[in-house]
Amino acid sequence: MTLPFRDINVHVAADSYTFTSPSSPNAPALIVDRPTGDVRLSETSHLPTRVSRVSSIAGILGLIRLRLDKYVIIITKSEPVGRLKGHMVYKVVSTDFLPMRERQIRDPDEDQFLSLLKTYIMRGPMYFSYSIDLTNSFQRQASADLSSPLWMRADDRFFWNRYVQSDLINFRRQGNRSQPGSQPAADPYILPLIWGTLEIRPTTFKNTPLTLVLITRKARYRAGTRYFTRGIDEEGHAANYNETEQIVVLNDTGRGLGGYAGSSDMQSGKYGSEGAEMQVLSYVQTRGSVPVYWAEINALKYTPKLQVRGIETALSAAKKHFDEQIRIYGDNYLVNLVNQSGREKRIKDAYEQMVQMLVSSPSEKVKGDTMTDEKFHIIEPTSSKQEFDRLHYVYFDFHHETKGLQMHRAMLLVEQLQDALIKQQYFRGVDMPANGGLETRNYQTSVVRTNCMDSLDRTNVVQSMLARWTLDRMFVDLGLLQRGETFANVDPAFEFLFRNLWADNADTVSKSYAGTGAMKTDLTRLGKRTKAGTFGDGKVAVMRYFLNNFRDGPRQDAFDLFLGAYEPAAANIGSSLIFADRRPILIQSIPYILAFSIFFVLVGLFTKRVPGSTVWTIRLFILFWLVVAGWCFNFIINNGMLYVNWPKLNPRPWAVEGYQESISKVRKDALLGPFVARHERGLSTARYLNAEEGKKRIE
Repeated sequence: MTLPFRDINVHVAADSYTFTSPSSPNAPALIVDRPTGDVRLSETSHLPTRVSRVSSIAGILGLIRLRLDKYVIIITKSEPVGRLKGHMVYKVVSTDFLPMRERQIRDPDEDQFLSLLKTYIMRGPMYFSYSIDLTNSFQRQASADLSSPLWMRADDRFFWNRYVQSDLINFRRQGNRSQPGSQPAADPYILPLIWGTLEIRPTTFKNTPLTLVLITRKARYRAGTRYFTRGIDEEGHAANYNETEQIVVLNDTGRGLGGYAGSSDMQSGKYGSEGAEMQVLSYVQTRGSVPVYWAEINALKYTPKLQVRGIETALSAAKKHFDEQIRIYGDNYLVNLVNQSGREKRIKDAYEQMVQMLVSSPSEKVKGDTMTDEKFHIIEPTSSKQEFDRLHYVYFDFHHETKGLQMHRAMLLVEQLQDALIKQQYFRGVDMPANGGLETRNYQTSVVRTNCMDSLDRTNVVQSMLARWTLDRMFVDLGLLQRGETFANVDPAFEFLFRNLWADNADTVSKSYAGTGAMKTDLTRLGKRTKAGTFGDGKVAVMRYFLNNFRDGPRQDAFDLFLGAYEPAAANIGSSLIFADRRPILIQSIPYILAFSIFFVLVGLFTKRVPGSTVWTIRLFILFWLVVAGWCFNFIINNGMLYVNWPKLNPRPWAVEGYQESISKVRKDALLGPFVARHERGLSTARYLNAEEGKKRIE
């Protein structure tokens, strides 16, 4: 079994970057030639003669080619998070970019590319381990070939730095001109990372030591921001797709932060009390956007315009999506939490139509009560003729049931799913020191896939409830609880830990997609809805409005750049600056005129008047600037498409259409129309069409 090097030195020279492992002096060195960026291995750990500096790093995150140059991204600092089944896990703390060329001049676009990556990606929640696969659930790990290198065992969906590792992986598989063929000596330099949540909490339950772990893995496909990435793409990848695994490890004494993570005992898994088996119990859930073609078009309105394409057009993509889900997880219980009325109803109807088209003989059942006619809407297959008859749709009217701070009523959904949860079970494995793997004693046979509009706040609440129900069941099966007991009633300290673990997970997932922490976390942390929590949700809503309209464009660009959805070196953009603002100057200036108008109004209101001066002149002054400010504000709101900070690397088709409509409307404006240039200085349609949205990855 080949594992990544834990200690790597990078030797910086004018003609190369050389990577070596001090603990493996006989291993070939990895060399990245400058300025070409070609990768090769030395026959021995031969070092360059003229080295300007030597640095110790935690690993190689990857290589990325931008517009003018290629860069090696290195992990300069990491911090230990804890031990997972005895294996140390780390969080990326800081990174650095090593250029192939020493630039003498500055290029605005190149600088912006680097700024996007450093600001939005390198500061993100990225985790890795040198000795255990974090991309796969324990159930998948139990059937993996442990003789394969760590990166080969990684789940492609959650191998977050897979695209920037492409140069190393391609060299490993094919070599180069001077070193043709497979290059297994490159394996220790390839380090897979995940993006998401990874919390490891050694604790006790009823005086029984155990480790409670929560891992959320964000998919690298169709990753992005709230309003710029919705639904699914043609390949069946869903937006905001995450897999969450709740893990309990019993009889694990090697769970502290001390010791060397690479010791032979740790690799073999020889941990736990004498004579007691190390047991791993895990439960997996997924979340993802509603699998149809839909979008929300933000134009500075608090509620964006909803766009849903024909259900038939998304059928092929939905089949690809659920084909993968069923192949990996088995039966899928599709829990839909969107509203049954208002604007969200279109999404609910679209999802239900899609499920009816996929299932061969669907049977529908609607459950209501005196409060609502549609508390639950269930679509079940009546036969098992084909693959998609393993889909089970359950709609729950979350908002209506929980309004008025009645969040406990969300448990009605768990009661509805109880038979499926019992049948579903969970994974249970026993550590086998002889082969370093897990012997499976019990399988999880299906998965609950939960969604709301954003697959954030409502989804977080429901997932934590399902995790709570399953954890109670695990403890009953282990003999730690009696039937009918719950850990919340038996051990308040453990209950507090559980609540905060899931609330922290909610915040992490939400920050990645919406830019803010999650809503409704008071329910997760405290077990009830509070007025303070409601007020906090209001602040989150305001912050989301600001970020989603004015800051998410660059953040989406950063995701597209790092994950390979946009390749600067391959983009046909000519010599024009990608990030330049090409809106007509007059349109750009209106927000500044609004700011100056407000400033002058405040000056008029709070400046002391000269004794004996007339009042009507200052009132006229204030009135004039109030009118100007009102006109500017009205113009911005009515032409919001012109002021949203859109992604510039992979512009959305509806953004192009909306911009053209808005600029055409401005040309007809009685006041501004004559001053707006007749030639199109705005967002180039040709450039939009050339920049393929969600450019297919080549690996």
